[in-house]
Amino acid sequence: MEESLLHFIWRYQNFTLNGLKTHDGETIEIVDPGFHNTNSGPDFTNAKIRIGNTIWAGNVEIHIKSSDWFRHNHHTDPAYNNVILHVVVENDKIAETSKGEKIQTLAIPYPKELSKSFDSLINSKRWLPCSEKIKNIDSLLISSTIDRMLAERLEDKTKRIDESIDQCHGSWEEAFYQEFARSFGLKNNAMPFQLLAKSTPLKVLAKHKNSIFQLEALLFGQSGLLEEAKSDEYVDALKKEYSFLRKKFNLSPIEVSLWKFLRQRPASFPTIRIALLAKLIHCSSGLFAQLMEVDSLKDIEKLLKVDVSDYWRTHYIFGEKSKSKPKHLGNEAIKTITINSVIPFMFAYGRKRSKQNLEQKALELLQALPAENNSIIKNFSTLGIKASNAYESQALIHLKNYYCDTRKCIYCPVGVRILGKLP
Repeated sequence: MEESLLHFIWRYQNFTLNGLKTHDGETIEIVDPGFHNTNSGPDFTNAKIRIGNTIWAGNVEIHIKSSDWFRHNHHTDPAYNNVILHVVVENDKIAETSKGEKIQTLAIPYPKELSKSFDSLINSKRWLPCSEKIKNIDSLLISSTIDRMLAERLEDKTKRIDESIDQCHGSWEEAFYQEFARSFGLKNNAMPFQLLAKSTPLKVLAKHKNSIFQLEALLFGQSGLLEEAKSDEYVDALKKEYSFLRKKFNLSPIEVSLWKFLRQRPASFPTIRIALLAKLIHCSSGLFAQLMEVDSLKDIEKLLKVDVSDYWRTHYIFGEKSKSKPKHLGNEAIKTITINSVIPFMFAYGRKRSKQNLEQKALELLQALPAENNSIIKNFSTLGIKASNAYESQALIHLKNYYCDTRKCIYCPVGVRILGKLP
């Protein structure tokens, strides 16, 4: 039996509630099991337990064996001094606080069938642990689960954005620029694009935003791609300009080997994406502020749909001429950038600035965007759960990555229903 199942049993009171007694024979009534604590410290906080005629308020710690209390060194940790009840399956040693005070212990019964169902879920080799049973779950629960997963996903992204802003010394614009650049790389070149942005601060680019030539010299030089580029008139000019700008701003390029061209469509080559990023910085003024003020997806498309400079109309890589063709971000790329950078920052900015209209707008944009078309969404669809928009596809991705793949079924509303208890 795993300790996490005991947490589930305690949280949902999935055991016989009548005639419970502590180790020394006092009757127990569970008034409130408390809140599950996923951080350090006791397992459940703010619980209320009636022991005899007295109601105690405090924390609850859970172990399979009561001797685990000592094995985990809780008896030396003052953080566990306010534990009012030690819940176990096997009571083999009475727990004590760091002050030497004994803690009331409750040995709980548990349904063996529940343990079997739990083992079946967490040991499942299927793509989804509950794939055989999820088809029988009512649509209302699926809908509420999707809402919860999306909320969690946005909260997680908000925390990461807060950390990024701290690293950028409080600058929303710089933090957004780095995440925005990462989105430009899509899946295969996300990391080198983010490193490129970190190595080429926005304030440096801002000083030369009126010159597309200087912006390309900075970005291509910092990417490392310029150093190995085939020589032509434009390449030679870029190298000369970058040499000057590199010394001026004391810059260091990233490792060129990080970039991936193999199995990429020419329109998605890093060279074209960097050229588009340079053009976007050249054409926009306060891109972060503008994107926070958009009212629709069309407004975002209008801001992001820029064309490359003249050189890149006739090139996909340096030094090799091709047929003249305008090159801009496609609808799928704009959708990905919107989902991964624009919307999370809009939600986080609204949360930080207490602007509920921005939080709401972020949700509305997700609902207006079509669902992502990846393996996770396709597999959910085969199980009868079809994402109708990006709001739902983002929620399903979070559910799969953070609950299904890690077998945290007892923390998922669907898993709780399957195991026979719903809050």
